[in-house]
Amino acid sequence: MKTVLNVTLAEHMAGYRIKVRFDDLTEREIDFEPFLTRSAHPAIRAYLDPARFAAFRIECGELVWGDYDLCFPIIDLYRAEIDHTEPEQVAI
Repeated sequence: MKTVLNVTLAEHMAGYRIKVRFDDLTEREIDFEPFLTRSAHPAIRAYLDPARFAAFRIECGELVWGDYDLCFPIIDLYRAEIDHTEPEQVAI
């Protein structure tokens, strides 16, 4: 049983979506927009610039931007669940 996953292909789709293929041939299309727009951190929000967002690369089996300014755990990419923020609670 394989215990290590690697990203082997990443293709920019529309907007902030990227199709990611792993070495087990699983493919996921991941929407990064909710994560980027919910972040208050200026270094993360900087990737709302479409050109900056599109400048990702695969390095050592990981999907990365900049000097590892932005990267995600492989298992989160594999599950297409990169945003772990809790929904805002609404007072009734």
